[in-house]
Formats: sequence, structure tokens, C-alpha cells
Amino acid sequence: MNNLLPPGLVSNLQQALANRKPGEDDAVSSKADDDSALPLPSEDEDSSKPVIFVTNSDGIESPGLSFLVNALVEEGAYNVNVIVPESDKSTSGHSVSLKETIEVASVQVKGATAYEISGTPVDCVSLALSGALFSWTKPLLVVSGISKGSSFGHHMYYSSVVAGAREALVYGVPAISISLNWQKDVSQESDFKDAVTVCLPIIKAAMRDIENGVFPKGFSLDLELPTSPSANKGVKVTKRSHWRSNLNWQAISNTRAQAVARFTGAQPPMGLNIAQLSRDASAAGAARRLTTQKKDIEVVESVGVSPKAHFKKTVKYFRAEMLPKDNKEDGEDLDFKAVENGFVSLTPSYASVDSEADDAALNWIKSAVLEGQ
Repeated sequence: MNNLLPPGLVSNLQQALANRKPGEDDAVSSKADDDSALPLPSEDEDSSKPVIFVTNSDGIESPGLSFLVNALVEEGAYNVNVIVPESDKSTSGHSVSLKETIEVASVQVKGATAYEISGTPVDCVSLALSGALFSWTKPLLVVSGISKGSSFGHHMYYSSVVAGAREALVYGVPAISISLNWQKDVSQESDFKDAVTVCLPIIKAAMRDIENGVFPKGFSLDLELPTSPSANKGVKVTKRSHWRSNLNWQAISNTRAQAVARFTGAQPPMGLNIAQLSRDASAAGAARRLTTQKKDIEVVESVGVSPKAHFKKTVKYFRAEMLPKDNKEDGEDLDFKAVENGFVSLTPSYASVDSEADDAALNWIKSAVLEGQ
């Protein structure tokens, strides 16, 4: 190390490390050792079974994920693999964590191989399909959901569950995103179980036809479920509407902002710890230079005034929430209108605008989903 770094920097780092509280390094080292021991695939995995990959936008404790994964495992026909964000990322859109270290932790899900990560839902899909974590190259199908809240209309640009399916499409893997039109004080956790009952036949039909080579290429499905899935009036092929909600920004007090920060606070990431160590090292070096040079330095006070000397930074705090907006768009074949009327909305999305792909997707939906309903 001494041959690679300047002696002064080495000395500063050594002093900063020596000043750290006892046990800090041990805790970090222990955590690193624990996290490096990622588990082997689930004992229930059978290499002859097709792989289905599941992600979501609101974490491992989400009832939508739990009911969906349990149903897929109970089918016994698939190897089920899961990666989800460690916290709610429902409105992070298609954001990707570039130039950041992503923490991957194993989680116990009966019958499946599962992880949660410190990144976004798009990171979950990208990591899964990269080949860096799982031994398989690609799953047959990516299922993103079931999310707590609709993703139709312009909300698809905010929706991470739709973005997860879209990322799979970028990799050339068929995908289905699933959202439940959750309504406060109306919806119940059991609605997610009913939602799985509705969407499972569509997932199975897609898996079957992908295996048989008859599933159209280059498109994904956005499945929007009504508030009461068990009382749905059937599946309707829909178009993407211009429905949107309003982002309402509210100023909040400094005291409330600090309270929120304490409530939601977490341990700083490794990058912040390294930055703090760097600052400590710089401070140690500055202190030593001041001590050694004190006798030889004549202090001269400048009479010039820095342009920024009197600037005082003002900090304000705001929080945003989504509020419903009246949408006057007409058309029974629009996604939000179908859901409002009690139907399951099924909207195809395409990797590229191609009328031939559009026809192929619609023909598959009609034959595999709509016939016999």
C-alpha cells in the first residue's frame, strides 16, 4: 500500500482508522461476510422445469407478491425466482442505479429462490437477466407485480411495476405487469388473492405458448385489475389512455422534515462511510500540518471580501402526493374506463411500433385469453 499511495495520505488514513470507534470495522466485516454467502437455489428447483422470474415494486412483504409467488410455486410446473427492492419503489419509473453499489440479500420464500436488493425494480430485472446472480441465462417469462394501485394511462411513466416489464422487453424476454386498482377504505388484502386467481390463467397460457414457440415476440402485457377482482365482468383488450393523476406539492416545516428523516432513516450506505473516512483523513492531515508548520507560518489576514462571503443558503422542504383527477376521455376500450366498469384491462405494449407485431399480439390475446371466457 505504501508503494502505491503518497506517504501523507497513508498516514492520514491510518490516523482516521485509529480514531474510529471500536467494533465499527468488525460490524462492517461481519456484514460483508454474511452477505457474501448467497444461498444455493431452492431445493425444490428442477432443471427440467421452465424458469419464471417475479419482481415487484413494493418489496418482499407485499401481499400481492406473496399470493402470486405461492400460487406459482403450488402449480409445481415452474422454477420460481424472485428479486424485489428492499423498500417501496412504486413510483421510481424506469430509473436505474448506475455507478452505485447494489446490496443483494437472500430472503426466505418457500419453494422459490429469492433476493431483495437496495436498487429499483428495473435493477431487479436487469440484474436477474444479466446472468451475474442466477445460473440460468434467461427465464421464459418475467412477471412484475401485483402492485397496490393502478398503472394505466400516463401513470405508466411513474409506475415501476410497468417499468420492470418494459426492462424485460428490452432484454427480449416476454413480460406481464399486473396492477390492482386499490381503493383506500374499500380494498382488502384478500383482494390480492382474488387477483391471482384472475391473472394465473393468463400467466399459464403465456408460459405454455412461449414453450411451444407460438407466443408473439416483441411485446409485453399490462394487466389492470378492477377494485373487486372476484366480481370482474371479464377481460377486455384495451388501449393506453391519457388518464393521469395530479402531483400535489405541499411545503412542510423543518421540524416535520427532521421527524420524517428520523422515522425513515437508515444506516448510511458504504459510499457515505467512505466519504466520512476521507473527510476524517483530510482533517487529520490538516491538523498535523498545522502543528508542524505553526512555528514557521506568518498568518496574514486578507482584507478582500469573497463574492460568496455573505451568501446564506436557504433550505425549504416539500412533499408530493398523487391526487385523483377527473378524466373526461371517452372510449369503452380505454384502460381506465374498462377497469372503472369492472373489467380486467389487458393492454399490449411493444418494443417497437410495428403493425405486424400488433396484429400478432392481438391474435394471441383473442385465442389464448378471450376465447371461452
